[in-house]
Amino acid sequence: MEHAVVEGESFSPDCSTLLMPALSIGNVGQLAVDLLVSSSRARRVAYLDEPSVLPCAGNDAFGPDAVGDLALALEAYESPSHRLAFIQQRSPIITGMVVSFAKNVANFISSIEKDHVVILSSLDSGKRRIIDASSDMQVYYLSSCNEDGSDPKCENLGWKKLEEYDPSQQRWKCLASLVEGGHLSEDMTGDPEEMTINDYYSSLPFAALFSACKAKGLKVTCVLCYCSEGDNMPESFQLAEAACKLVAQGPEQFHGNGSNGWTIPLSWKSLRELGRVQFCGCADRQAAEPDESLRTPCPQEICKSIKIPSKNYCGVKKKRTENKMTGRRRL
Repeated sequence: MEHAVVEGESFSPDCSTLLMPALSIGNVGQLAVDLLVSSSRARRVAYLDEPSVLPCAGNDAFGPDAVGDLALALEAYESPSHRLAFIQQRSPIITGMVVSFAKNVANFISSIEKDHVVILSSLDSGKRRIIDASSDMQVYYLSSCNEDGSDPKCENLGWKKLEEYDPSQQRWKCLASLVEGGHLSEDMTGDPEEMTINDYYSSLPFAALFSACKAKGLKVTCVLCYCSEGDNMPESFQLAEAACKLVAQGPEQFHGNGSNGWTIPLSWKSLRELGRVQFCGCADRQAAEPDESLRTPCPQEICKSIKIPSKNYCGVKKKRTENKMTGRRRL
């Protein structure tokens, strides 16, 4: 992996913790990094050129205005005031090159002398063996602190270790051997048709990044959540908040537009215009609907659960239909 440092910038040794996404279902990790970069007002310090990542280019993702600064597939950011560094990935990895990508990323992170790597990613809710019926999103983790992937600090935050991680299991051993530059023995290859549900986890990009960073002697923590395809903004807010807890940075320490500290990235503007997600604008909707009894909170209760005004759906009229049989109104 090659990189080009932005003119006038450099990697700060004070930003020893680096957060990055691992691509997966719903792109929750990428959205969470978007939020963290935008809210911490991190500066872009380098463009990264990685042959295993498909090239892409677009307008500046963070703004506040679209002035024409290019955003590329892989970029590095730093926020010295929060002592945090970020890598954002905006395009997928070429099929069959996940391990190569993970090794190159781990080498790069080691070369810029980062001490702790936090990987944000999502898991397919259809793969869950145990369904959590609670309304709150459960955060899962995987850490290099102990051989079994456990970490007392993460446990104290109320997170659950990813039970499907077993370093003695064949697929995880295979992955560890690959990132360390070894070769697969016959007992490691196995039959693809005999893959179990546990093999799903070891096949994801977060697993390759975890194994590669661990092999380089870096401290690495994966912060994970289950989700389905669709509107994954709620999970991105909660995953970003979980990352803040891990690095002892509260959103209120950021310089966001609201009291909660979050700043919505410019690249999310199209979602607001499509009406899929209502960000702020609460006062406008309240003025349009002065009758407080006709307003409803966020349908998914995001505002209530994590207190993010920018996710407020207030002012939406309750739809009422007349029940002709009973004459009663129903919501």
